[in-house]
Amino acid sequence: MNAYHIMLVHFPIALWTTAFLIILARALSTAPVVRAAEGALTPVLALGALTGAAAFGVGLLVWPLEAVQSSPIARNHILFAAWSLAYWSLLWAVRGRVGATVWDGAGRWVMLALAALGMGLQTITGTLGGYLAGNPSAVSDILRKLGWEVFTTFYQPNWMLALLALVALVLAGLGTAGGREKLPA
Repeated sequence: MNAYHIMLVHFPIALWTTAFLIILARALSTAPVVRAAEGALTPVLALGALTGAAAFGVGLLVWPLEAVQSSPIARNHILFAAWSLAYWSLLWAVRGRVGATVWDGAGRWVMLALAALGMGLQTITGTLGGYLAGNPSAVSDILRKLGWEVFTTFYQPNWMLALLALVALVLAGLGTAGGREKLPA
């Protein structure tokens, strides 16, 4: 399964990187070619979410759960992979729901900031995965200089994860309800 996971992760990485580049170009330009490229953003984000979910699912089958729970770097990898998948999926949902109006006013800068955060999550996820596959990268040295040793872990108790999921659902519900009032039918 490890080989399948390694192969699959390259699809969301490429698609989400492409999405970032489209968002960057669209935030900085309104040129016709950039506006045309922006038309591909929603499908690129959708394919990224679908392939990301497949890579995540296969990745959970690579090692036994007991092994993952005993390894701080494996726990961090799964945590960052889940955050990356959820984050880019949410960005896909927002872009699909709001449409091109997301580029109006300060929205373009918010999209750019969110896309930059998504790239950061994706980069850390890949770095941790590279360590697990025996291919460490220079990103881990940068993280170490920023004060995070990649072999330590973030620990979230299950009740905190459940609370975070509940808060995310409530916020998504509020956003959906608020969006219905402002968007034309």
